[in-house]
Amino acid sequence: MTQRHPWNRLLAWIIDWLCILIWVAVVAAVGIPLYVTGVTRGIDSVTGNIVGFVTLVAPVTVALAWRESSARQATPGKRARRLAVRSNADGTRITFGRALARNALKIAVPWELGHTVAFTLATGHGIVPAWIVPIIALTYALPIVYVVTLFVGDGRTLYDRATGTVVTLAQ
Repeated sequence: MTQRHPWNRLLAWIIDWLCILIWVAVVAAVGIPLYVTGVTRGIDSVTGNIVGFVTLVAPVTVALAWRESSARQATPGKRARRLAVRSNADGTRITFGRALARNALKIAVPWELGHTVAFTLATGHGIVPAWIVPIIALTYALPIVYVVTLFVGDGRTLYDRATGTVVTLAQ
């Protein structure tokens, strides 16, 4: 069932991120004026991270999961590259829950790690707490591992393996 399509998957990922950037621009169009007018000044790193999660990470993760569990089984990028996400066991359409878990591991976890690092460093007044160093390492390591696993073995990423999914050519 597993088929390798690393370059198609990377191109699909780029297309998806271009779509995600549209949402980021919408959120920024609201958030920047709030910051400039002082409404959001003084927010601590935990609150900022929560706001970022609720306005950016969660909607993107849910939207991509919804697309992968739909009849087309693909995000806009995968659809453009004629790819589909299926169950590794039998090639059938995946449930929304499985797609949500897949996208949480693929999108939400690395993005939240990055937010945690950014907010901690931005509000730390030049002090880098020791606990953030392994999180910084993981923030960089996860995406690198995800890309490398596209090109080795059967081409399934860690999040594909964890959720029992495979990306194949659409039928």
